[in-house]
Amino acid sequence: MRSSAPFTLIIMMANVVVVAAAVVVLLTLPTEAVPRAAPMTGAVTGTPAPQPSPEPDLPSADLPPPVQATPEFARQVKANEAGTVPVLMYHRIMKKRLASIDRTPAQVRQEMEKLAEDGYVPITAREFVTGKINIPAGKHPVVLTFDDGHASHFALDGNGMPAKDTAVGIIYQVAKKHPGFRPVATFWVNREPFGLRERRDQTRAVQWLTSRGFEVANHTWTHPNLPGLSKKKVAEQIVRTERLLDKLGAGPSDTLALPFGAMPRKRSTAQSGKWDGSRYAFKGVFLAGAQPSESPFVKNFDWRAIQRIQSNGKKGECRKWCSQYWLEWLKKHPDRLYTADGDPDKVSVPKKIRGTITSKWRRQVNAY
Repeated sequence: MRSSAPFTLIIMMANVVVVAAAVVVLLTLPTEAVPRAAPMTGAVTGTPAPQPSPEPDLPSADLPPPVQATPEFARQVKANEAGTVPVLMYHRIMKKRLASIDRTPAQVRQEMEKLAEDGYVPITAREFVTGKINIPAGKHPVVLTFDDGHASHFALDGNGMPAKDTAVGIIYQVAKKHPGFRPVATFWVNREPFGLRERRDQTRAVQWLTSRGFEVANHTWTHPNLPGLSKKKVAEQIVRTERLLDKLGAGPSDTLALPFGAMPRKRSTAQSGKWDGSRYAFKGVFLAGAQPSESPFVKNFDWRAIQRIQSNGKKGECRKWCSQYWLEWLKKHPDRLYTADGDPDKVSVPKKIRGTITSKWRRQVNAY
């Protein structure tokens, strides 16, 4: 999405506001206000756990077979794979919100149901940055991202199923109600994924998610303000989490979400580096706001600084740059929205914008 200078300034200010709000919330909130997760049901914790009943069928993350898109077919479905993509950013999900970036289960459920009704299909951040947006023709990709690996994002109930009001529980509920809503998301975690302290519980949680199509990736070790750290300390923060994810069966990470959306002083350190003999290299680095992302197929796409949209209403600081505002804006401007052609081997766009496609993808262009 091309922006005028004034609009770009507004977006930059929005990012500052989002980052500042997150810093204040996470650094000043009383510790007792952030609940810790209990050991996961069924994990080896020293006492016998109840045996879960056989797992009922959960909606699958598998997609229907792809089609072969011709220019005429792309025209019929109004494909535009150079359009923008909403990457939604969530934090804690709480029945009683304690901060502006918190959302209630009802709010998350309502937003996701609206996404399903408007033809959005979730993909992971990894799929997005690698261009694997293999969703049905005429549908729109959305990337659901959850920061900090909070206990409200994932937990299993007594039957070994996702707890009702967690992020994963809500995603599956919406997928059952709307079969086209693919149940996947990206969880960016710190040193205690999903509030779990025991390694066996962490392993079970991460492998449960990744085996079902979810992505669990790097959000640094202690969620520090990276601009205040040396290059070596930034690399240490990233490597420690990479080592943990590798032990849990989810590494190496292809994506990184910057704590508070703040770049380190040496920006390249967030992209690749090494510490204590271990290396890392990401394919996508994500900010904290505040507009839809460019398509990964266009020249303007910058994988080193990918925009996200905070999930929230249209009050106060969110009047013009949170999820409700942008989803309404995109509905009014469908020509600016990424619409899929259903063909993973083609990048379908109207002829008038074929020049926006980067050289990496130019041979796959299907212009109409």
